[in-house]
Amino acid sequence: MLVVREEFTDPAITTDPADLDDIGLRPKTLDDFVGQRELKEHLGIVLEAARKRDQSADHILLAGPPGLGKTTMAGIVASEMSAKIHITSGPALERAGDLASILTKLDTNDVLFIDEIHRLSRQVEEILYPAMEDFQIDIVVGKGPSASSIRLTLPKFTLIGATTRTGMITGPLRDRFGLVARLDFYEVDELEQIVLRTARILKVPIDKHGAVEIARRSRGTPRIANRLLRRVRDHAEVRGDGKVSQESARQALAVFGVDELGLDKVDRSILSALCRQFAGGPVGLSTLAISVSEQTETIEDVYEPFLIQQGLLARTPRGRVAMPLAWQHIGETPPKIDPELF
Repeated sequence: MLVVREEFTDPAITTDPADLDDIGLRPKTLDDFVGQRELKEHLGIVLEAARKRDQSADHILLAGPPGLGKTTMAGIVASEMSAKIHITSGPALERAGDLASILTKLDTNDVLFIDEIHRLSRQVEEILYPAMEDFQIDIVVGKGPSASSIRLTLPKFTLIGATTRTGMITGPLRDRFGLVARLDFYEVDELEQIVLRTARILKVPIDKHGAVEIARRSRGTPRIANRLLRRVRDHAEVRGDGKVSQESARQALAVFGVDELGLDKVDRSILSALCRQFAGGPVGLSTLAISVSEQTETIEDVYEPFLIQQGLLARTPRGRVAMPLAWQHIGETPPKIDPELF
């Protein structure tokens, strides 16, 4: 049975269990959103133009690693357009009828947000094409020789799709989005602003140096920054005076296993296995995942992007290779890298 999450009082709210702690932390306007300057500029133009024409905004595809603000940005679009947001996910839409039931409940200018849109089944995707282009869907009534097709006209709406794997989205679906944007990892100064804003909302006493220390270890991701702030707050309340300073942040993050680069236990296990078990590589993704007891998708989507960005790991045609910085980070002397690997 499909459960559709829809018509929230606050369009920025999601009921995803992983995000429940973030309710109230999400910005509700483009001006309040920190970072992603290029995306904010593009969205500002698109939304302002739609408001002037008194039309729904173009369909939008948001891509990027988890935790960078795709769901928040969908809520902001709904808020800026004074519209309701209906939230579901690709895996939840198992049959064409599931999507049809959602589309027929939409009102004019509503926003439909589909998370992990790359995981839509082909049947559901086929229903989505005419809905996006012509705002119409065909519903088959009955079975066998007596079956008939009914065409329903939908109100003008905005579809926002979010994906962590752009390459898995089919060309026909991607081409139907009016704006395709990618969210990038955040800079330390942007994460510092996010930490300070969250601290104000949560009423956490924190100074600038404490915020910078948390921001530096947040892997360029706001969701991680907010999570680390809560853990540092807990540590400061239990083992300190309740105030978050640079020193208290360092102590707390050391207790929770987050090092100077923001790497956690799994990150270090990946680097250690790559360097010590496989002599720096190259090693296949499946073999590496088994060695650290993680799923290949988790390694590829969650851990590798940041390790690659930091110059610790590289993907080559023959497999994963540890870079010199990875050897240095685990306290080993890096060997010479064979240039033919690249």
